[in-house]
Amino acid sequence: MKLMKLGTQGLIALAILSSPYAVGSDLGWYVGGNLGKSSAAIDDERIINSLLSNGFTAAQIEDDDHDNGWKLFAGYKVNKNFAVEGGYFDLGEYGFAATTVPVGTLNGNIRLKGLNIDAVGILPLTEKLSAFGRMGLNGAKTTASFDGVGLVNVLDPKRSKRDVNYKIGVGLEYAFTQALGVRAEAERYQINDAVGNKGDVDLISLGLVYRFGKADPMVVGEQPKPERVVEPEPVLVVIPIPVTEQYCSILEMEFEIDKDDIQREEKEKINTLGTFLTKYPNTTAVIEGHSDNVGDSEYNMRLSLRRAESVVNYLADTIHIAPTRLSAVGYGDSRPVADNQTEDGKRMNRRIDAVIACATDIEGLVVAPTRVTMAMHIEFDKNKTDVRAEYANDLRKVANFLKANPTTTATIEGHTGNVQGTPELAMEISQKRAESVVDYLVDHLGIARSRLTAEGFGRTRRFAYNATPEGQQENRRVNIIINYAKK
Repeated sequence: MKLMKLGTQGLIALAILSSPYAVGSDLGWYVGGNLGKSSAAIDDERIINSLLSNGFTAAQIEDDDHDNGWKLFAGYKVNKNFAVEGGYFDLGEYGFAATTVPVGTLNGNIRLKGLNIDAVGILPLTEKLSAFGRMGLNGAKTTASFDGVGLVNVLDPKRSKRDVNYKIGVGLEYAFTQALGVRAEAERYQINDAVGNKGDVDLISLGLVYRFGKADPMVVGEQPKPERVVEPEPVLVVIPIPVTEQYCSILEMEFEIDKDDIQREEKEKINTLGTFLTKYPNTTAVIEGHSDNVGDSEYNMRLSLRRAESVVNYLADTIHIAPTRLSAVGYGDSRPVADNQTEDGKRMNRRIDAVIACATDIEGLVVAPTRVTMAMHIEFDKNKTDVRAEYANDLRKVANFLKANPTTTATIEGHTGNVQGTPELAMEISQKRAESVVDYLVDHLGIARSRLTAEGFGRTRRFAYNATPEGQQENRRVNIIINYAKK
């Protein structure tokens, strides 16, 4: 008789959000175990029909359709989105007791356990949290037993069956550390009940997973045994040993969103690198480009390479460093230095690093800047250009600086969010905002107009993503570039 019918319990629905995070360097082998509650739906209607066919009426049926279940597993994580996993499971024991007329009782029990192998798809949600889904095969051994009391007589009390069926599941995993994590899972196993019918058993469980990861082999060379040598009287000789490092990184610069052109304030950092490369003509440099994680990974890889190539071209064309000494490489979003969940973190990840062969000294690396950027987060009302009175104190500080350094000039840059109807309108508003700041410095604070220049950039140089009102507000800004006279 059939003990189970196709599952009446649905799998837990998980709302999976797209995000390109990866949980550390956790590729390789792992093991773990889960413990939870299992359930099966007893097919009472089939039991009643079976009794009727043998001349009995079911007066009452009591089902035992819940039990404890557990599993042990081992797997191999191939990449951040795929793993293969196999293990042993025990779904517990289920049964029923049917009281009959004429007087008697029919009891049935079924025990389920076996092996499984699954393909596991993984979707990282944050740096530590990931969702996963699994699909695979289970080879379950089903052991069923029946006995009758009173007038109920069972002719075949023991039955068993081995069969291969599908299994599916979904879950969440949280990594406490790179090695240790916790899982919550919902799984469905299709089972043959040993009497010629198939049904589903659900297992909802919690467990731990331990990851061994991929360890780089450490090669230890055999140390030669020292030979005993008879030496003459020692003579003290002092030999200076230069301190060197194989590589050193001296350049960190950030890019605007989805851009590969070099901002004017960042060129001073590249000039510093050029000074170093000019002083040490035998050194070489690898220019590394990086991006945040917004957008497609392949696009970010190409964008980061273009950023690195733009720095190489600047060094070659402007500072006249031989191209044979320079190489560009793009890493996309694969090497973040900050949390991509925040705007500040994304901004830090849109960067360039220069890794150069390091000389024995770094004299001459510090170069006096020819410009200083003062980010004045002056907010404007939507589509307005008037300078609010609340920013008077900040602009007075700029004016005092210009008065204390009479050889300096200033460039006022205006920027907007994306609320303007057209790029042309955004450019016009940003130009007027910059001109409003210039007028304020001239009319209220006594700075000569000949020392000031206004430039509008519209929404071409985003400081933050325009997806939120906060990001749009950050993009409505004014930058003041202080230019030093060349000596």
